[in-house]
Amino acid sequence: MDIREKTALELGQLIKERKASSPELTRAFLDAAKEDFGKPEGGPGGNGGPGGDGGTGGDSGMGGDSGKLNAYTEVLEESAMNAAAAVQARIDKGENLSPLAGVPIAIKDNICTTEGRTTAASKILAGFRSPFDADAAEKLKEAGAVILGKTNMDEFAMGSSTENSCYGPVRNPWNLSRVPGGSSGGSAAAVAAGLAPCALGSDTGGSVRQPCGFTGLTGIKPTYGSVSRHGLVAYASSLDQIGPMALDARDASVMLSIISGPDGRDSTMSIEEPFMPCGILHDDAGDGRLDGIAIGLPESYFGLPALDGSIKANVLAAVETLRGLGAEVRDIDLPLLDYGVPAYLAIACAEAASNLARYDGVKYGFRAENAATIEEVYAKTRGEGFGDEAKRRILFGYFVLSSENFETYFRQAQRVRGMIKRAYDKALKGCDFILTPVSPSTPYEIGTRISDPLEMYIGDIYTASLNLTGLPGAAAPCGFDQDGMPTGMQLVGKAFSDITILDVIARYQRVTDFHRKRPPLFFAKGGDR
Repeated sequence: MDIREKTALELGQLIKERKASSPELTRAFLDAAKEDFGKPEGGPGGNGGPGGDGGTGGDSGMGGDSGKLNAYTEVLEESAMNAAAAVQARIDKGENLSPLAGVPIAIKDNICTTEGRTTAASKILAGFRSPFDADAAEKLKEAGAVILGKTNMDEFAMGSSTENSCYGPVRNPWNLSRVPGGSSGGSAAAVAAGLAPCALGSDTGGSVRQPCGFTGLTGIKPTYGSVSRHGLVAYASSLDQIGPMALDARDASVMLSIISGPDGRDSTMSIEEPFMPCGILHDDAGDGRLDGIAIGLPESYFGLPALDGSIKANVLAAVETLRGLGAEVRDIDLPLLDYGVPAYLAIACAEAASNLARYDGVKYGFRAENAATIEEVYAKTRGEGFGDEAKRRILFGYFVLSSENFETYFRQAQRVRGMIKRAYDKALKGCDFILTPVSPSTPYEIGTRISDPLEMYIGDIYTASLNLTGLPGAAAPCGFDQDGMPTGMQLVGKAFSDITILDVIARYQRVTDFHRKRPPLFFAKGGDR
């Protein structure tokens, strides 16, 4: 079995049992990334990505459109090997670290790290190096995880396909002509293809869950306020959350337990202790039954005309599996489905217009040339530095925040947000969890929707409402379509039920093998782990 086919927990156990070392595992994943991507071709800032120095030694940028996947914006070879050696020394001394001690991990390029660059896949942040770690990255380092590199994404997390990147689009490892979902598509592609055992993404309207659904992974958008946003490059502050992306629910559970917990640098935190990993991590965690668990199925979510037939069939088949494990399945009413995306876009774009105002070419990042006045610096820098989708959302944000439109659009969107929150709260009084598809479509061809924003935005119809409510939701694989592309289901729970959600999925994964399938293009067997 290829070492890169093992889960993060399995790799951590190998290190603990002295059957492998952290440097050995880190080298294996680094070599896989280099073999897939070849030599750096460079992004808009020159050889090695924006503002990078390229080369073959040290921390090499992996920008451009040179590889099969284009999953990484930067591979941190030198710092990763140094970190792996340091962690291994701690393990050899008998220090009691986390189950992921010594395990490599990839981090989305909008999560600050002192290693490498943090560009949010935007030319306007070309060459920016953070002087501090994001809280989630800091906690992973303390737990002994090794950062392999930064992953590609939609610029400033604005998109559903990871095509809106200054580094070029990311490809789906199950079919290189398809998108991996967005905006955390680089993290998803890297894990699915064995270029990292697990990764961090961020989720503003579905950007952890949709890529997991498109690539056969398990990931969760945590309850708002349970994972610190300190060090996350802001898109929409009231919606953004950092979340884990992994091969199965057990890995996601351990990652979440590490990155969750209090942080005084984020005033929106509302959790006093980190989550504990799900009980099924232990062999004596019972028989995996779900007796006494009630799962609600919202009829309107399965009657959507845009819902692909294979997704509907696979999610309903998963329902029968859960019922076979003892869960009670109930039909529930969950209204306002059609209002989630419009409300999300109005609020997210308004917040983005405010958050992205800081990128003006004065303090850091890209600055346009040939600007004679400060006004020209602002205008030319933002005009040349932002991509089309970022500009579209900034302009829409200014539109909804204008004095003549504020009440009509922004205030009304906030009212709808409250109505959606109350609808979920009411539904969850009658059941423990809600099960829905992750996306109405399976992975589509690169380039087919990028020119039609409205068609792209509809892909968030099942996920965006959870960001409006702050509730947790996890995605997990539940089958494949007629073309062999993964399909995903979404399990939603009450606030701070994150680990219980992952525990339910872990029990489902005990009796199914969808999470064990690997992309044939990257694993010759194309079969199970």
